[in-house]
Amino acid sequence: MRVVVVGTGIAGLITAYRASAQHDVVLVTKAELAESNTKYAQGGIAAALFPDDSAASHIEDTLRAGAGLCDLPAVEVLCTEGPQRVRDLIALGVEFDRAADGELARGHEAAHSARRVIHAGGDATGLAIEVALLRAVRSIAVEVHEHTFMRDLVVERDTEGAERVVGIDAVAPDGSAFRIDADVVVLASGGAGQLYRHTTNPAVTTGDGIAAAWRAGAELADVEFYQFHPTALAVPGSPLVSEAVRGEGAVLLDEHGRRFMFDVHPDGELAPRDVVARGIAAAMARQEGRPVLLDATGLEAAHHPGFLEERFPSITRVTREHGFDWTREPVPVTPAAHYWMGGVRTDLDGRTTLRGLYAVGEAACTGVHGANRLASNSLLESLVFAWRAADALDADAGTAPPAGEGRRLESAASRVHRLEVVPRSGSAASASRSPRPVAGAAGAATRADIQNLMWAAVGLERDATTLRTAAETLAEWSVDATTVAGLEDRNLLDLARIVTHAALVREESRGAHDRTDAPETREEWRHSLAWHLEAAALTEEVPA
Repeated sequence: MRVVVVGTGIAGLITAYRASAQHDVVLVTKAELAESNTKYAQGGIAAALFPDDSAASHIEDTLRAGAGLCDLPAVEVLCTEGPQRVRDLIALGVEFDRAADGELARGHEAAHSARRVIHAGGDATGLAIEVALLRAVRSIAVEVHEHTFMRDLVVERDTEGAERVVGIDAVAPDGSAFRIDADVVVLASGGAGQLYRHTTNPAVTTGDGIAAAWRAGAELADVEFYQFHPTALAVPGSPLVSEAVRGEGAVLLDEHGRRFMFDVHPDGELAPRDVVARGIAAAMARQEGRPVLLDATGLEAAHHPGFLEERFPSITRVTREHGFDWTREPVPVTPAAHYWMGGVRTDLDGRTTLRGLYAVGEAACTGVHGANRLASNSLLESLVFAWRAADALDADAGTAPPAGEGRRLESAASRVHRLEVVPRSGSAASASRSPRPVAGAAGAATRADIQNLMWAAVGLERDATTLRTAAETLAEWSVDATTVAGLEDRNLLDLARIVTHAALVREESRGAHDRTDAPETREEWRHSLAWHLEAAALTEEVPA
């Protein structure tokens, strides 16, 4: 079977490596092979590997962070299969840091009840994993297309009359269009951090796979839940300052030197990410938008001189490059878009609702993160579910999972897209309707326009009036999709419309979705929303 894998982070590389044993694999990436979100992951990978920890405890922590929306079977798979998958990474050559006694070194991160986060290169875990997996993939027979952009999925009807993905339409490095045929396409193309003006994600994260799946007719789920990392260095580029820094004991201060997070949550700096991010945003609002301070100076005294550079070499280098000595002074930090809990809806083996299409990693929505991801569960999710997807290819070449059960509600996501919103199986959702965004004369928009609007209207805090205005604006916008950059902008605009509309539909606050006009978490909204483009309802073609 010919399997096309789009994306070369941990999810894509694991899928390619595992699938290559039984299938012909084609690996496609729009940048160089090593460029992905994985490369920039700092904190580590969470797994219950130690005698004083358990999968049950990891499950409980994940469910608590997910604010009532985690899919329990998915969480159980993540936490019970995770330890063995980490051992598999070690067998593939990932050199995790070791303590003096030779055991795996482990750190503590927010909302974890145990020290279970293992790391590599201090704060370069993602890079260490990427290097090892690239070495493994290069040792096998895999066809690789670098600097190749996936424009769209190719969908045809099979002999049973069902729609099926049969390949991708791509743009070659020289700008020419060509098609890559496939029996199965696996999307491992990452998230869409470039939706926002401030993001910890690299420039390649424009949601290409998710947008293409959407246009092809696959269901998306949980799209309103975008996680904002609490601590990005408040400098151009918003470089990440890992959760692990606070796990080691760093504290957050306002500009008067006052520690404020215990006013927000009893766990202080180690509260779930959504809570810490909003706590920082509130403190910044009280000081006219100026950043708060992350104070790690006490860690040198608590451990030994040179500890910060030893434990966090990458962050130390970045802070120095921007003129800070964080061993002697607090550094300015601000929240930034970091991780999308939503994505292409899948089952536990990566199958989407469209035959012949799988999704893994941040491009997928397995339901494992619910409304808010637990720190250091992202690399683990990519590893565990990519492994399962690759193995599932042998038994099932893309059969669609059962459609979502429960009551279905219909709404509009943009001036041209009609959707049906499907609660996850077993939910008790009641039907509701949101206003259709007003369609107006198309106006040209830039990527910066989209990012600024999303940051202001669909960021850490949201309300119906602002969301409705944003939806109307997005409905009027168009982009010039004649170049690869323009095609990326098309993807961002499609996804901005969906995220905004989903945020308008969910009339409550839960996890990473904070509605200032609906601050309560409501039991009737304890379900996920899945969104499906109804081709028959299109009033005009999707912009090319």
